[in-house]
Amino acid sequence: MKRIIYLFVSVALMVACTSEPHFVVKGNIEGSDSVTFMLLSRESGKIVSLDSAISDKGIFKMSGTIEYPYMVFLIASNTMNRAQFFLENSEITITGKLDSLSDAKISGSKTQDEYQSLIDAKKTLGNKFMSIMDEFQVARQENNSEKVAQLQKELIDLENEINQIDKDFVKNNPSSYVTPSILASMSLGMEANEIEAAINALDISVAKVPVIQELKTKASAMKAVSVGQKAPDFTSNDVNGNPVSLSSKIGTKLLLVDFWAAWCGPCRGENPNVVKVYNEFHKKGFDVFGVSLDREKEEWVKAIADDKLTWTHVSDLQYWNSAAAKLYAVNLIPANFLLDETGTIIARNLRGDDLFNKINEVLGKK
Repeated sequence: MKRIIYLFVSVALMVACTSEPHFVVKGNIEGSDSVTFMLLSRESGKIVSLDSAISDKGIFKMSGTIEYPYMVFLIASNTMNRAQFFLENSEITITGKLDSLSDAKISGSKTQDEYQSLIDAKKTLGNKFMSIMDEFQVARQENNSEKVAQLQKELIDLENEINQIDKDFVKNNPSSYVTPSILASMSLGMEANEIEAAINALDISVAKVPVIQELKTKASAMKAVSVGQKAPDFTSNDVNGNPVSLSSKIGTKLLLVDFWAAWCGPCRGENPNVVKVYNEFHKKGFDVFGVSLDREKEEWVKAIADDKLTWTHVSDLQYWNSAAAKLYAVNLIPANFLLDETGTIIARNLRGDDLFNKINEVLGKK
Protein backbone atom coordinates (compact mmCIF):
# COMPACT_ATOMS: atom_id res chain seq x y z
CA MET A 1 0.00 0.00 0.00
CA LYS A 2 2.85 2.39 0.89
CA ARG A 3 4.46 1.71 -2.48
CA ILE A 4 1.20 2.57 -4.26
CA ILE A 5 0.90 5.81 -2.30
CA TYR A 6 4.56 6.66 -3.02
CA LEU A 7 4.04 5.97 -6.72
CA PHE A 8 0.91 8.13 -6.74
CA VAL A 9 2.74 11.03 -5.10
CA SER A 10 5.68 10.68 -7.51
CA VAL A 11 3.38 10.74 -10.53
CA ALA A 12 1.49 13.71 -9.10
CA LEU A 13 4.73 15.63 -8.65
CA MET A 14 5.82 14.82 -12.20
CA VAL A 15 2.49 16.06 -13.56
CA ALA A 16 2.76 19.20 -11.43
CA CYS A 17 6.24 19.91 -12.77
CA THR A 18 5.28 19.41 -16.40
CA SER A 19 2.15 21.54 -15.97
CA GLU A 20 4.10 24.52 -14.63
CA PRO A 21 3.20 27.64 -16.67
CA HIS A 22 5.62 28.02 -19.56
CA PHE A 23 5.84 29.52 -23.03
CA VAL A 24 6.27 27.76 -26.34
CA VAL A 25 7.18 29.86 -29.37
CA LYS A 26 6.61 28.12 -32.69
CA GLY A 27 8.02 29.80 -35.77
CA ASN A 28 7.28 29.36 -39.45
CA ILE A 29 9.44 31.90 -41.24
CA GLU A 30 9.66 31.62 -45.00
CA GLY A 31 13.19 31.84 -46.43
CA SER A 32 14.94 31.01 -43.16
CA ASP A 33 16.29 27.50 -43.62
CA SER A 34 19.19 26.81 -41.20
CA VAL A 35 18.93 30.30 -39.71
CA THR A 36 19.59 30.74 -35.99
CA PHE A 37 16.80 32.65 -34.25
CA MET A 38 17.37 34.24 -30.85
CA LEU A 39 14.73 35.24 -28.33
CA LEU A 40 16.06 38.20 -26.36
CA SER A 41 14.79 40.60 -23.70
CA ARG A 42 16.15 43.79 -22.19
CA GLU A 43 16.46 43.81 -18.42
CA SER A 44 17.98 46.71 -16.47
CA GLY A 45 19.64 47.97 -19.62
CA LYS A 46 21.20 44.58 -20.44
CA ILE A 47 20.33 42.11 -23.20
CA VAL A 48 19.26 38.71 -21.85
CA SER A 49 18.98 35.57 -23.98
CA LEU A 50 15.83 33.53 -23.27
CA ASP A 51 16.34 30.80 -25.87
CA SER A 52 17.55 30.14 -29.42
CA ALA A 53 16.81 27.65 -32.19
CA ILE A 54 17.95 26.81 -35.72
CA SER A 55 15.19 26.73 -38.31
CA ASP A 56 14.57 23.67 -40.44
CA LYS A 57 12.97 24.83 -43.69
CA GLY A 58 11.63 27.80 -41.80
CA ILE A 59 10.31 25.84 -38.81
CA PHE A 60 11.68 26.29 -35.28
CA LYS A 61 10.55 26.03 -31.69
CA MET A 62 11.61 27.67 -28.43
CA SER A 63 10.36 27.27 -24.89
CA GLY A 64 10.87 28.44 -21.33
CA THR A 65 9.07 30.15 -18.50
CA ILE A 66 8.70 33.77 -17.44
CA GLU A 67 7.22 35.39 -14.36
CA TYR A 68 4.96 37.84 -16.16
CA PRO A 69 4.35 39.01 -19.78
CA TYR A 70 6.84 41.50 -21.23
CA MET A 71 8.23 42.71 -24.53
CA VAL A 72 10.85 40.52 -26.25
CA PHE A 73 12.72 40.50 -29.54
CA LEU A 74 12.98 37.65 -32.03
CA ILE A 75 16.18 38.20 -34.02
CA ALA A 76 17.48 36.31 -37.05
CA SER A 77 21.24 36.07 -36.51
CA ASN A 78 23.59 37.67 -39.03
CA THR A 79 20.75 39.84 -40.33
CA MET A 80 19.05 43.07 -39.33
CA ASN A 81 15.69 41.30 -39.32
CA ARG A 82 13.71 41.22 -36.09
CA ALA A 83 10.23 41.13 -34.64
CA GLN A 84 9.10 42.37 -31.26
CA PHE A 85 6.13 41.14 -29.30
CA PHE A 86 4.81 40.50 -25.82
CA LEU A 87 5.85 37.08 -24.58
CA GLU A 88 3.76 35.25 -22.01
CA ASN A 89 3.37 31.70 -20.71
CA SER A 90 1.27 30.37 -23.58
CA GLU A 91 1.71 28.77 -26.98
CA ILE A 92 2.66 31.52 -29.41
CA THR A 93 2.89 31.17 -33.18
CA ILE A 94 4.97 33.47 -35.37
CA THR A 95 4.36 33.34 -39.12
CA GLY A 96 6.02 35.48 -41.76
CA LYS A 97 8.96 36.01 -44.08
CA LEU A 98 12.60 36.45 -43.17
CA ASP A 99 13.06 39.66 -45.16
CA SER A 100 10.02 41.25 -43.49
CA LEU A 101 10.22 39.70 -40.05
CA SER A 102 8.97 42.87 -38.36
CA ASP A 103 5.62 42.32 -40.11
CA ALA A 104 5.27 38.71 -38.93
CA LYS A 105 1.89 37.63 -37.62
CA ILE A 106 1.90 36.87 -33.89
CA SER A 107 -0.88 34.78 -32.39
CA GLY A 108 -1.45 33.07 -29.05
CA SER A 109 -0.47 35.94 -26.73
CA LYS A 110 -3.35 37.80 -25.10
CA THR A 111 -0.99 40.59 -24.07
CA GLN A 112 0.31 40.95 -27.64
CA ASP A 113 -3.29 41.20 -28.87
CA GLU A 114 -3.90 44.04 -26.41
CA TYR A 115 -0.73 45.78 -27.58
CA GLN A 116 -1.68 45.33 -31.24
CA SER A 117 -5.09 46.86 -30.59
CA LEU A 118 -3.36 49.95 -29.20
CA ILE A 119 -1.03 50.14 -32.21
CA ASP A 120 -3.98 49.84 -34.58
CA ALA A 121 -5.86 52.59 -32.72
CA LYS A 122 -2.95 55.00 -33.28
CA LYS A 123 -2.00 53.92 -36.80
CA THR A 124 -4.06 56.44 -38.80
CA LEU A 125 -2.99 59.36 -36.61
CA GLY A 126 0.63 58.17 -36.72
CA ASN A 127 0.65 58.03 -40.52
CA LYS A 128 -0.87 61.52 -40.67
CA PHE A 129 1.73 62.79 -38.22
CA MET A 130 4.60 61.47 -40.37
CA SER A 131 3.08 62.97 -43.52
CA ILE A 132 2.78 66.42 -41.92
CA MET A 133 6.29 66.06 -40.50
CA ASP A 134 7.61 65.66 -44.05
CA GLU A 135 5.78 68.86 -45.05
CA PHE A 136 7.15 70.59 -41.95
CA GLN A 137 10.75 69.72 -42.87
CA VAL A 138 10.27 71.06 -46.41
CA ALA A 139 8.69 74.28 -45.15
CA ARG A 140 11.55 74.78 -42.70
CA GLN A 141 14.15 74.25 -45.43
CA GLU A 142 12.32 76.83 -47.56
CA ASN A 143 12.20 79.27 -44.63
CA ASN A 144 8.41 79.47 -44.96
CA SER A 145 7.75 80.68 -41.41
CA GLU A 146 3.98 80.95 -41.86
CA LYS A 147 3.74 77.37 -43.12
CA VAL A 148 6.09 76.15 -40.38
CA ALA A 149 3.89 77.74 -37.68
CA GLN A 150 0.73 76.22 -39.17
CA LEU A 151 2.21 72.73 -39.51
CA GLN A 152 3.77 72.90 -36.05
CA LYS A 153 0.32 73.54 -34.57
CA GLU A 154 -1.11 70.60 -36.52
CA LEU A 155 1.71 68.36 -35.26
CA ILE A 156 1.09 69.40 -31.66
CA ASP A 157 -2.65 68.71 -32.02
CA LEU A 158 -1.97 65.27 -33.51
CA GLU A 159 0.56 64.47 -30.80
CA ASN A 160 -2.02 65.37 -28.17
CA GLU A 161 -4.56 63.06 -29.84
CA ILE A 162 -2.06 60.18 -29.91
CA ASN A 163 -1.11 60.81 -26.28
CA GLN A 164 -4.79 60.78 -25.31
CA ILE A 165 -5.17 57.30 -26.80
CA ASP A 166 -2.27 56.13 -24.61
CA LYS A 167 -3.80 57.81 -21.56
CA ASP A 168 -7.16 56.16 -22.22
CA PHE A 169 -5.47 52.77 -22.61
CA VAL A 170 -3.66 53.10 -19.28
CA LYS A 171 -6.86 54.22 -17.55
CA ASN A 172 -9.05 51.50 -19.07
CA ASN A 173 -6.58 48.61 -18.82
CA PRO A 174 -5.24 48.53 -15.24
CA SER A 175 -4.67 44.75 -15.39
CA SER A 176 -2.88 44.66 -18.77
CA TYR A 177 0.85 43.99 -18.81
CA VAL A 178 1.07 46.38 -21.74
CA THR A 179 0.14 49.25 -19.45
CA PRO A 180 3.51 49.50 -17.60
CA SER A 181 5.38 50.06 -20.87
CA ILE A 182 2.93 52.73 -22.01
CA LEU A 183 2.95 54.42 -18.62
CA ALA A 184 6.77 54.47 -18.59
CA SER A 185 6.75 56.29 -21.93
CA MET A 186 4.04 58.71 -20.80
CA SER A 187 5.89 59.46 -17.55
CA LEU A 188 8.42 61.62 -19.43
CA GLY A 189 5.80 64.36 -19.51
CA MET A 190 4.13 63.70 -16.14
CA GLU A 191 4.53 65.16 -12.67
CA ALA A 192 5.25 62.98 -9.63
CA ASN A 193 1.68 63.08 -8.33
CA GLU A 194 0.32 62.06 -11.74
CA ILE A 195 2.69 59.08 -11.92
CA GLU A 196 1.73 57.96 -8.41
CA ALA A 197 -1.98 58.29 -9.16
CA ALA A 198 -1.60 56.17 -12.30
CA ILE A 199 0.37 53.51 -10.39
CA ASN A 200 -2.19 53.39 -7.58
CA ALA A 201 -4.92 52.67 -10.15
CA LEU A 202 -3.14 49.55 -11.47
CA ASP A 203 -4.02 45.97 -10.63
CA ILE A 204 -1.80 44.69 -7.80
CA SER A 205 -0.09 42.05 -9.94
CA VAL A 206 0.77 44.56 -12.68
CA ALA A 207 2.02 47.10 -10.14
CA LYS A 208 4.69 44.61 -9.02
CA VAL A 209 6.61 44.51 -12.32
CA PRO A 210 10.09 46.14 -12.33
CA VAL A 211 9.08 48.98 -14.68
CA ILE A 212 6.46 50.17 -12.20
CA GLN A 213 8.88 49.85 -9.29
CA GLU A 214 11.31 52.05 -11.25
CA LEU A 215 8.53 54.58 -11.84
CA LYS A 216 7.83 54.66 -8.09
CA THR A 217 11.49 55.46 -7.47
CA LYS A 218 11.37 58.11 -10.18
CA ALA A 219 8.28 59.74 -8.69
CA SER A 220 9.96 59.84 -5.29
CA ALA A 221 13.05 61.48 -6.81
CA MET A 222 10.86 63.97 -8.67
CA LYS A 223 9.20 65.02 -5.42
CA ALA A 224 12.62 65.84 -3.99
CA VAL A 225 13.21 68.33 -6.83
CA SER A 226 9.72 69.78 -7.11
CA VAL A 227 8.95 73.49 -6.80
CA GLY A 228 9.38 74.60 -3.21
CA GLN A 229 12.10 72.07 -2.37
CA LYS A 230 15.74 72.84 -1.64
CA ALA A 231 17.86 71.87 -4.63
CA PRO A 232 19.98 68.78 -3.81
CA ASP A 233 23.69 69.51 -3.92
CA PHE A 234 26.09 67.67 -6.21
CA THR A 235 29.64 68.04 -7.46
CA SER A 236 30.96 67.40 -10.95
CA ASN A 237 34.01 68.38 -13.00
CA ASP A 238 34.17 71.45 -15.20
CA VAL A 239 35.77 71.50 -18.67
CA ASN A 240 39.23 71.71 -17.06
CA GLY A 241 38.66 68.72 -14.79
CA ASN A 242 38.15 70.80 -11.66
CA PRO A 243 35.32 69.76 -9.31
CA VAL A 244 32.54 72.34 -8.93
CA SER A 245 29.61 71.96 -6.56
CA LEU A 246 26.15 73.33 -7.14
CA SER A 247 26.20 74.84 -3.66
CA SER A 248 29.21 76.96 -4.64
CA LYS A 249 27.05 78.65 -7.29
CA ILE A 250 24.03 79.28 -5.07
CA GLY A 251 23.76 82.79 -3.67
CA THR A 252 23.11 84.72 -6.84
CA LYS A 253 19.55 86.10 -7.01
CA LEU A 254 18.49 83.50 -9.62
CA LEU A 255 20.38 80.42 -10.79
CA LEU A 256 19.27 78.24 -13.68
CA VAL A 257 20.51 74.63 -13.41
CA ASP A 258 20.41 73.70 -17.08
CA PHE A 259 20.60 70.03 -18.19
CA TRP A 260 21.57 69.67 -21.86
CA ALA A 261 24.00 67.91 -24.25
CA ALA A 262 25.88 68.67 -27.45
CA TRP A 263 24.11 65.76 -29.20
CA CYS A 264 20.64 66.99 -28.20
CA GLY A 265 19.00 68.91 -31.07
CA PRO A 266 16.22 70.51 -28.98
CA CYS A 267 18.85 71.58 -26.43
CA ARG A 268 20.95 73.29 -29.09
CA GLY A 269 17.79 74.91 -30.40
CA GLU A 270 16.99 76.27 -26.95
CA ASN A 271 20.52 77.50 -26.18
CA PRO A 272 20.09 80.85 -28.01
CA ASN A 273 17.12 81.62 -25.75
CA VAL A 274 19.19 80.90 -22.64
CA VAL A 275 22.03 83.07 -24.01
CA LYS A 276 19.57 85.90 -24.64
CA VAL A 277 18.24 85.77 -21.07
CA TYR A 278 21.75 85.45 -19.63
CA ASN A 279 23.01 88.51 -21.54
CA GLU A 280 19.94 90.51 -20.54
CA PHE A 281 19.88 89.72 -16.83
CA HIS A 282 23.32 88.50 -15.76
CA LYS A 283 24.33 91.88 -14.34
CA LYS A 284 21.08 91.95 -12.37
CA GLY A 285 21.81 88.66 -10.61
CA PHE A 286 20.95 85.86 -13.05
CA ASP A 287 23.41 83.00 -13.61
CA VAL A 288 23.40 79.60 -15.29
CA PHE A 289 24.99 76.33 -14.20
CA GLY A 290 25.22 74.03 -17.21
CA VAL A 291 25.09 70.26 -16.61
CA SER A 292 25.91 68.19 -19.69
CA LEU A 293 24.83 64.62 -20.45
CA ASP A 294 27.57 64.23 -23.04
CA ARG A 295 29.95 61.30 -23.45
CA GLU A 296 32.70 62.93 -25.50
CA LYS A 297 34.54 65.85 -23.93
CA GLU A 298 35.59 67.28 -27.29
CA GLU A 299 32.00 67.49 -28.53
CA TRP A 300 30.86 69.02 -25.24
CA VAL A 301 33.56 71.72 -25.24
CA LYS A 302 32.99 72.49 -28.93
CA ALA A 303 29.25 72.94 -28.39
CA ILE A 304 29.90 75.34 -25.50
CA ALA A 305 32.10 77.46 -27.77
CA ASP A 306 29.85 77.21 -30.84
CA ASP A 307 26.72 78.21 -28.91
CA LYS A 308 28.56 80.94 -26.95
CA LEU A 309 27.60 79.54 -23.54
CA THR A 310 29.79 81.68 -21.31
CA TRP A 311 28.68 80.39 -17.90
CA THR A 312 30.03 77.52 -15.74
CA HIS A 313 29.66 74.02 -17.17
CA VAL A 314 30.12 70.60 -15.56
CA SER A 315 29.74 66.98 -16.65
CA ASP A 316 30.76 63.49 -15.56
CA LEU A 317 30.52 62.46 -19.25
CA GLN A 318 28.29 59.52 -18.36
CA TYR A 319 25.47 60.21 -20.82
CA TRP A 320 22.12 59.10 -19.30
CA ASN A 321 24.00 57.61 -16.35
CA SER A 322 24.88 61.15 -15.25
CA ALA A 323 24.77 61.20 -11.45
CA ALA A 324 23.31 64.71 -11.42
CA ALA A 325 20.61 63.79 -13.94
CA LYS A 326 19.59 60.80 -11.82
CA LEU A 327 19.55 62.92 -8.68
CA TYR A 328 17.22 65.39 -10.38
CA ALA A 329 15.09 62.66 -12.05
CA VAL A 330 15.96 64.03 -15.48
CA ASN A 331 14.90 61.59 -18.20
CA LEU A 332 14.36 64.09 -20.99
CA ILE A 333 16.44 67.07 -22.08
CA PRO A 334 16.51 70.01 -22.25
CA ALA A 335 15.46 70.28 -18.62
CA ASN A 336 16.10 73.04 -16.12
CA PHE A 337 15.47 74.12 -12.53
CA LEU A 338 15.33 77.77 -11.46
CA LEU A 339 16.68 78.43 -7.96
CA ASP A 340 16.39 81.53 -5.81
CA GLU A 341 19.27 82.87 -3.72
CA THR A 342 18.54 80.36 -0.93
CA GLY A 343 18.78 77.39 -3.29
CA THR A 344 15.04 76.77 -3.31
CA ILE A 345 13.50 75.58 -6.58
CA ILE A 346 10.96 78.18 -7.73
CA ALA A 347 10.26 76.95 -11.27
CA ARG A 348 11.05 74.04 -13.62
CA ASN A 349 11.50 73.49 -17.34
CA LEU A 350 11.14 77.10 -18.45
CA ARG A 351 11.89 77.60 -22.14
CA GLY A 352 11.75 80.40 -24.70
CA ASP A 353 9.48 83.27 -23.71
CA ASP A 354 8.48 81.50 -20.50
CA LEU A 355 12.08 81.63 -19.27
CA PHE A 356 12.50 85.28 -20.25
CA ASN A 357 9.19 86.31 -18.68
CA LYS A 358 9.91 84.55 -15.39
CA ILE A 359 13.37 86.08 -15.03
CA ASN A 360 12.00 89.49 -16.03
CA GLU A 361 9.23 89.12 -13.45
CA VAL A 362 11.78 88.64 -10.67
CA LEU A 363 14.70 90.78 -11.83
CA GLY A 364 13.30 93.15 -14.44
CA LYS A 365 12.58 95.99 -12.05
CA LYS A 366 15.71 95.57 -9.95
